Amino acid sequence: MLTIPGIETRYCDGITRRSCLQIGGLAMGGLSLPQILRAEAESKSDRPIKGVIMVILPGGPTHLDMYDLKPEAPPEIRGEFSPIATNVAGMEVCELLPGLAGIADKLSLVRSLHGFQNDHNTHWCSTGWESHDVMPASPLIPGFPQGGWPSLGSVLSKQFGPRVPGVSPAVDLVPTDADARFIMRIGPTQPGFLGSAHAGFEVDAVDRRNLRLNGVSLRRLGNRKQLLSSFDRFRRQVEVDGIGDGIDEFQKQAFEVLTSPRLAEALDLSRVERSVKKRYGLEEQYPNERNGKTYLHQFLLARRVIEAGARCVTIAFSRWPFGRMLRGDYNWDWHKDNFNEARGALPLFDLGLSTMISELGESGLLDDVAVVTWGEFGRTPKINGNAGRDHWPNVAGALLAGGGMNHGQVIGSSTRHGHDPHDRPVHFQEVFASLYQRLGIDVATAQFTDLAGRPHYLLGDHRAMPELVG
Repeated sequence: MLTIPGIETRYCDGITRRSCLQIGGLAMGGLSLPQILRAEAESKSDRPIKGVIMVILPGGPTHLDMYDLKPEAPPEIRGEFSPIATNVAGMEVCELLPGLAGIADKLSLVRSLHGFQNDHNTHWCSTGWESHDVMPASPLIPGFPQGGWPSLGSVLSKQFGPRVPGVSPAVDLVPTDADARFIMRIGPTQPGFLGSAHAGFEVDAVDRRNLRLNGVSLRRLGNRKQLLSSFDRFRRQVEVDGIGDGIDEFQKQAFEVLTSPRLAEALDLSRVERSVKKRYGLEEQYPNERNGKTYLHQFLLARRVIEAGARCVTIAFSRWPFGRMLRGDYNWDWHKDNFNEARGALPLFDLGLSTMISELGESGLLDDVAVVTWGEFGRTPKINGNAGRDHWPNVAGALLAGGGMNHGQVIGSSTRHGHDPHDRPVHFQEVFASLYQRLGIDVATAQFTDLAGRPHYLLGDHRAMPELVG
């Protein structure tokens, strides 16, 4: 992986050939305007989208206090928050999410997500598979191929390559300023059996397997002598570690990234107008947050990087700093003080996510960029003695937006008190299948070869959700 320490057939006018012919037919007294608009909408839903922004909430977000509140349940289940109406009739979310409530017509809420293990491992969030080799603090889950499952971003890199020269197909914005890797267990853009040539670009990683250009800032990427010296050091380290598969392609892509200003400019928030920063809350003071810091800038960076040409951008959002709660840092593993933790985290999450989705819509990119938000499992319906909710792999929730999918809906439900899926259980691989379909990959036919030479389908028997892509 490549690391740079950084600071916090359509025509050119957007009209398809099909639409052009329709307009010509209208000029000759053929199609009506509604027919043209309907055909254009069908054209948009059929063509592959450009990318995905994945928002991971590590630790296991409390879906029962976000998207699936139970106001009629007993107090020990219902909790302290009330649902509020959204701009979609019948759809409700937590009172701490007013921004998302105001754009619910652009969202799909899944309330019956299942398929997890009781394991703090976001492996399934990024790969679509829970099976994995032994990882730190995680058990062995049989079924993994030799080399491991690749992340969604790495699959897009392998299948399509860069969308824009000089911009890595997969970009990882996950903060690593604390003990973040322990929480997530594995990098969200890990390439698995596809090899290091398809690893994600980790903007703020410290793993020794990355190419870290010490002393080279984003403003000094033009110094080729320094860059070549760093590449030489990296190659020597690769030879020692034995991780050289795909290194020539990796080096080619890395040099393109380093010598192109496009990604560096997207990561440089000094270029962003103050009015835009203000929308994301970056001009506000946060006296109740540690050192007054937040990770709200990640949402703005994700939007800028996907606009710059990445195919998959991943963030892991929490309060600052992201790390183990046992050490006083933050994630979403709220075994105690669940409701005060939510009062701190949910307004930040709501502001960042709703602003990013709104900006994508205003710029005309929302139909071309899918957004998915989730964590590694749900939380217990019953509140424990420490005012917290514990791990609950039986059922969880997810939020999706954009990507030319059908929105303004709730998909599935949990049982009366939120113990299990009830109507329309949704396996997380169905969500992946839907994303892959919109990205132009047919999970029923596409195969990739692992390090032992065995072909693998991207997912199991699960297919795209008709509610989203039908």
